[in-house]
Amino acid sequence: MHRPRPRAGCFRSGLDALLRRPLRAAVAGGASIPDGEVRAPARAAGGLRRIPVRRFPRSGGGPRRGDPARALPRLPRPRARREPVGRGRAPHRIPVVGGDGGALAPLGRGHDRGRARRPRAGLVGEPRRRNPPRLPRPGRGLLRLQRRGHRRARDARRGGNRARGRDRLRRAPGKRHGRDPARRRGRLHLLHPRRAQLPLREGGERPRHRASRRHRRRGVPAPTRARPGRDARTLAPAARDLPRRRRSPRGRPAGAPQAHQGRARAARRHGPRPPGGARRPGGDRHGGRLRPRHRRHRGHPCGHGDRREAGIRVTGPLERWFEACGWRAFAFQREVWEAYLAGESGLVHSATGTGKTLAAFLGPAAEALAQGERESPSLRVLWITPMRALAGDTAQSLAKAAEGLGLAWTVGLRTGDTPAAERARQAKRPPSVLVTTPESLALMLSQAEARERLGGVRAVIVDEWHELLGNKRGVQVELSLARLRRWNPALRTWGLSATLGNLDEALERLLAGGPGRVVRGVSDKPVVIDTLIPEDVERFPWAGHLGLAMLPEVVAALEASPSTLVFTNTRSQAEIWYQALLEARPDWAGVVALHHGSLDAEARAWVEAGLKEGRLKAVVATSSLDLGVDFSPVERVLQIGSPKGVARLLQRAGRSGHAPGRTSRVSCVPSHALEFVEAAAARRAAQAGRIESRRPVEKPLDLLTQHLVTIAAGDGFVEEDLKAEVRSTRAFRDLTDAEWRWALDFVTRGGESLKAYPEYRKVEEVDGWHVVRDADIARRHRMSVGTIVSDASVEVRYFNGKRLGHVEESFVAWLSPGDSFVFAGHAVELFRLENMVALVRPARARASTVPRWQGGRSPLSNEVAESVRELLEAHLEGRAAEPEMRAVERLLRLQRSWSRIPRRHELLVEQCETREGHHAFFYPFEGRHVHVGMSALLAWRLARARPASFSMAFNDYGFELLSREPFEPGPALREGLLSPENLLDDVLASLNAAELSKRQFREIARVAGLVFQGYPGQPRTARQVQATSGLLYEVFARWDAGNPLLAQAEREVLERELEFSRLAAAMRRLGNASVVLRRTRQPTPFAFPLMVARLREKLSSEKLADRVRRMQLEYDREADEAMASDAQAELFE
Repeated sequence: MHRPRPRAGCFRSGLDALLRRPLRAAVAGGASIPDGEVRAPARAAGGLRRIPVRRFPRSGGGPRRGDPARALPRLPRPRARREPVGRGRAPHRIPVVGGDGGALAPLGRGHDRGRARRPRAGLVGEPRRRNPPRLPRPGRGLLRLQRRGHRRARDARRGGNRARGRDRLRRAPGKRHGRDPARRRGRLHLLHPRRAQLPLREGGERPRHRASRRHRRRGVPAPTRARPGRDARTLAPAARDLPRRRRSPRGRPAGAPQAHQGRARAARRHGPRPPGGARRPGGDRHGGRLRPRHRRHRGHPCGHGDRREAGIRVTGPLERWFEACGWRAFAFQREVWEAYLAGESGLVHSATGTGKTLAAFLGPAAEALAQGERESPSLRVLWITPMRALAGDTAQSLAKAAEGLGLAWTVGLRTGDTPAAERARQAKRPPSVLVTTPESLALMLSQAEARERLGGVRAVIVDEWHELLGNKRGVQVELSLARLRRWNPALRTWGLSATLGNLDEALERLLAGGPGRVVRGVSDKPVVIDTLIPEDVERFPWAGHLGLAMLPEVVAALEASPSTLVFTNTRSQAEIWYQALLEARPDWAGVVALHHGSLDAEARAWVEAGLKEGRLKAVVATSSLDLGVDFSPVERVLQIGSPKGVARLLQRAGRSGHAPGRTSRVSCVPSHALEFVEAAAARRAAQAGRIESRRPVEKPLDLLTQHLVTIAAGDGFVEEDLKAEVRSTRAFRDLTDAEWRWALDFVTRGGESLKAYPEYRKVEEVDGWHVVRDADIARRHRMSVGTIVSDASVEVRYFNGKRLGHVEESFVAWLSPGDSFVFAGHAVELFRLENMVALVRPARARASTVPRWQGGRSPLSNEVAESVRELLEAHLEGRAAEPEMRAVERLLRLQRSWSRIPRRHELLVEQCETREGHHAFFYPFEGRHVHVGMSALLAWRLARARPASFSMAFNDYGFELLSREPFEPGPALREGLLSPENLLDDVLASLNAAELSKRQFREIARVAGLVFQGYPGQPRTARQVQATSGLLYEVFARWDAGNPLLAQAEREVLERELEFSRLAAAMRRLGNASVVLRRTRQPTPFAFPLMVARLREKLSSEKLADRVRRMQLEYDREADEAMASDAQAELFE
């Protein structure tokens, strides 16, 4: 509509122009006006009428009270400008006409007719509003208005329906709700993609989508609605009836009018946009390239790069989207999409960063497009991920993919970090796609509305299935999937994995034995695995686990790379390395960060965002960033210490170069000399494709009892139906009737031992229906859902309320007020401990103590151990050309000179005598867990033949037996010391099996719900939990010896603590091996790390460092003499 140009000398408020609403009065310059009034000239009436003025609260340099000329905030120099065009808003002109600041006149149609007229209530076609919009205070809000316009004005421009209420639907039936939570600050969990190419309504009514209105104005027919009966395999789009138009070199359709200069500039800079409004990331003839502030590489947020990889073209809307983005689909992605549309399930195994996310998600998306499902549906896709950091990254990637395809899907995020208000909003209005964790899914199943919310799920994608397969979390996923399949028998399930050895077993577990396929994707992604080797390698430490001797090399590697991830094996090691990097380079403060699971959620989120945006040069992290988070700017990964496994090495390498066509690079940073051999062995195993298998957990009855209470707290269950549902999983396929009856009796009566206590009667049977009727029991159960068990943690907080994270209670118990320690990159001093909260303040002195967390030590995997034995044999035969083997040539030559390097079929046993006693060193090279059980077994068998007491030490290469009395292992070795017969009985007798089982029972009791860990803000201490679980163990052992939970505790000790199956295989191998006995004058280089490990349990860190330093000097002198004698011998030869 034509709006008349205001006459010269008139002034129009810039803010009123932003609101596109005329002023309601005119002010005559120089008139005497009482405070709070504005008098407008009325020439026809010959008088003044009083109009109230809206005032601003006084703050800073704001407008003065009662000053009409300053009643509105000041704007920049008056000029005509165009508002930047955002997504979903058509371009419009904002006239700002300047004047001399004198008389003000209304801008109505009759503003020049000599009389004042009451202006219009709003825009053309906008209904009159009773109250005018509230004017903002000057400041940042005004700048936001200048950029985007007032909210009500924007709503009016979009049709006026959005201004009718926050949560009201549009008048037209079937239309999507008009809110856009993705535009609101702090609402990152719901992302509403913009719809593209909506059809006209019936009857020629004006469509509400801006693009469609633009087509009508330009004479281009609007897209028609997709026909519901079309073939799903063609994936034909809803807009396929649009006329095909030739593209100009700039990417704009030839002959199309240029609607806005800003849009034309964006087209020249970024190229045409793909369907849905997302800018295309790269491409040659398709226009420009995406250049975010943090990225040097073109690539898709879901994992696709800028190169046109060789592949198969897809059809329909997926084809157009891929073509618009400059991509080609891989063959395995096409196979997954076709299998999904055919109703199949399966497992996708492909290298990290090759597009597994798009392979799994675009199948459901293509189905929705084929069915014409443009509106936002209820929950359709459930995405299960094992980590919170991965969940947030995945949610953003899925939202961008849905937006690019033009789907009106919403993506929700529900993890342990999701606020309660967001969870409540999701309950009222479920998103189309929900990214969650196994624990959060179990919590949703415990709600009374679980079937209503989850019954319509069509697809479940389990990301990083290999991380869940080998523990109870995987069994929890199996039980949840069984529940969803009962509600929807046509449910399709897909798993994603990058590093897994037993694919067939993993598929069987995921699909509960049902039909499915394994889709093998890209396996030849280039991965560079190398090792940082110091210049003075001859003086490299022979023992240790921190690796700080490599600090100069690590700093040099960080300087050469714009963004690097530095992985450590423990949280304590991460804290130490973070402090060491800042001390070495203080100028890196602010660009080097720390990330591990004990830090506060806000700190972790800040680090993850900094990595994605390229603002951080380096991040020291643990396994909290292992899995498929897409940190595109990261170009290199450093692994401090040995990775201990091939899968972990490849997984961490995939954090760099996370896109098809890019090269991933990981550099190992050894902490002692023998880890050079480990690094070379891990690379050999990776190149040979030997990846560790994940062994699933069988029949965890503690988790079964938890699941029974979960379902009963939800919509309840019938016994026979739930028993069949549980037995449908592979984990419980061998569940006996006796075990089922025990589990049901345990949750209904408390079992034989606890039937007298009402708090253990959680489930009640009402007319054959098992439910939880006590609200307090249901609430306490939901607080304990899950299988992740850790010691009680203490929150670390400053006096001002800032949270740093959590440390274990066992660490804080050793501290006194005034003691200093390093945590979360801060040197703090403990002030007071109250209610499981450690109040701290900045330390006045330098702190060196670092918290220790239980666990974190990973043993050497079977694949890497086998590769180490092969590499040592190749070195003896002169076939090892790896640079790492050349770096440890001095150590290996000294070992060869003093003792021997064992071959693959040999067991080396060294004996020596020192002031500490008589030593026997065994080198099976089987990993730490195996050596724990093997050392106890051999010590028990030796003591059974001849009474003696032994001290033991072990690492990944071997173990040590130390006795004050002399002993000869040779005869016992020949008489069956390594025999695998009666292995289980001897292992249980050699160890304090009762104490080990009692410790393991604590975790089982927590999972089974026997021990309550406290309410939020009032957790129970570790001593209370330990006392309760210990008392229950003694009660069961005395009064209910056949309790299945006791047998489970013993079984888990054997498998988790001792790796009994691997121990049995090692004993069989060593039983057929050749035993090589060597008596030495002193401990050899292979024995040096074992001695340090034993001394670490006795000495403090300072005394141990001094002792190790003296021992290292002695060994260096001996090595120099040995090398000199060998050189002379070679010279004479």
